[in-house]
Amino acid sequence: MAKKWMKFPHADKGYVYDDATLKKQWSRLHRGDCEPFPKDASVLAAWRHYHAGDFQQAVDAGNAAGGAGVNAAIKSQSIYANYLEKADAVKLALFEEAAAWAEKRRREAPKDANVHYLYAYAMGRYSQGISVVKALAQGFGGKIKDALTTALKLAPAHAEAHTAYGAYQAEVIDKVGSLVASMTYGAKRDTALEHYRTALKLHPDSAIARIEYANGLILFFGKEKLDEATKLYEQAAACKPADAMERLDVELARSELE
Repeated sequence: MAKKWMKFPHADKGYVYDDATLKKQWSRLHRGDCEPFPKDASVLAAWRHYHAGDFQQAVDAGNAAGGAGVNAAIKSQSIYANYLEKADAVKLALFEEAAAWAEKRRREAPKDANVHYLYAYAMGRYSQGISVVKALAQGFGGKIKDALTTALKLAPAHAEAHTAYGAYQAEVIDKVGSLVASMTYGAKRDTALEHYRTALKLHPDSAIARIEYANGLILFFGKEKLDEATKLYEQAAACKPADAMERLDVELARSELE
């Protein structure tokens, strides 16, 4: 499909990493997704574009590199679609395409924990776009759960997968109720809350972990937990972003507090 992309609108030179600096900062930048440092220079280049917010370049470079580079392409397209694309139809098409790349990569590299998470992320955002109820009726819930549990089995320290699994359970419970969610999808409130907390322990600098945790608290408890959720949003807004994606998360939190 033809796509019109735009660079990260608030790009900062602080997010432009050369190879040496990117290697030095890798553990911080990828604390959330456990993506290993690339051995291939072309894959590293794709991630460099991603961190700088040049998402189209990251997609092109990642797909051209192939292999582990596809992870950079999937994440770049998904982040662009989630935060920057304005047209709903285009947003859904981008998520669907990214999920297809991830599904293919999952078959080729079944022990790659991050690609299982990336598949769940793209499918999860696609599901939200078409409505969670409709997505569950089409069987997407089981696929997302399978991808997330696989990611966590392969990489128990995958903070973003913990956050996503908490959010998945919160969304399902909110839409179908606790009993059906537990019996049909294995979604439970206490389990979701534990995954949110684990994500924050694993990645204490993460804005998105706080945002999703706050959203989950509101879904589960409503006004009863509004103060706690607001505090999490305030903490997210105060986080220091290390790349373009993290800045988008911080700006999201700030916009919600306005």
